[in-house]
Amino acid sequence: MPSPNVTLGAKRHPEKRRNPDKPQPKRPDWLRVKAPTSEAFAETRELMRDLNLVTVCEEAACPNIGECWANKHATMMILGSICTRACAFCNVATGRPDLLDPHEPENVAEAVAKLGLSHVVITSVDRDDLDDGGALHFAQTIKAIRVASPLTTIEILTPDFLRKEGALEVVVEARPDVFNHNLETVPRLYPSIRPGARYFHSLQILADVKRLDASIFTKSGIMVGLGEEDEEVGQLMDDLRSADVDFMTIGQYLQPTPKHAAVDRFVTPDQFKAYATQGEAKGFLMMSSTPLTRSSYHADADFAALRAAREAKLAGTS
Repeated sequence: MPSPNVTLGAKRHPEKRRNPDKPQPKRPDWLRVKAPTSEAFAETRELMRDLNLVTVCEEAACPNIGECWANKHATMMILGSICTRACAFCNVATGRPDLLDPHEPENVAEAVAKLGLSHVVITSVDRDDLDDGGALHFAQTIKAIRVASPLTTIEILTPDFLRKEGALEVVVEARPDVFNHNLETVPRLYPSIRPGARYFHSLQILADVKRLDASIFTKSGIMVGLGEEDEEVGQLMDDLRSADVDFMTIGQYLQPTPKHAAVDRFVTPDQFKAYATQGEAKGFLMMSSTPLTRSSYHADADFAALRAAREAKLAGTS
């Protein structure tokens, strides 16, 4: 007789019943990338290991890792490798986080200097367990990079600092060049895709950055292929513009494992171009909208273009 704590029919594969596998559809040709093999890729990986650093490139299974690391562009992930949330799209491990590494800011700065980066992207896991959500650690990392590599421009991709009063101000005071916080998807899908977050709180963060320091570029991104409608993407663009966001990224969602949210559709390259045209018409300084677009993909070139776009806009209104 089965245990009273076991549901009939679940005894043989209990894990499968809790987290049923979702089939991964075959990717279209425009989403196929070559496996990383270059010497520069290996050198970048070795440097990350030597300095005990985590990169979102590896943790999130980014499809662009071969190209980016071959060019010695790596997105550093601070605050450890364990996230306190479990978003349905994300491949980063969830659980009880490790203690903060007090040497992490200086190690990140050393890596930036050794790689000779003109532009760096710093992101993190969510740390709901910390009183400030990791805000001070972000600020310390920004300051360490300024010392080690003064000419490097700094882009941060932060968590939402939900219920962490004063955290945003700490990060903004450190004056990153770009403040990125991703909405990830349309509000209707938050309960299933991003259950630990709040859509309008994330919007407010982006608006507050501009309120606190209008000189900082703001940026946000979403994935498509999670079940959203094109009309919802358009409304989300309007929401970002109402928060005065400068730069929007749109990329194809790719299912990391069969346990993650399923791919609803593969959006065509033509539709991505249509999103870009729509966003430009709505007033974004820049749009990056392609199947392989990710938050930090080509971030160095994009930052140069973003700065030029602002200068051109200011010149046109003066």
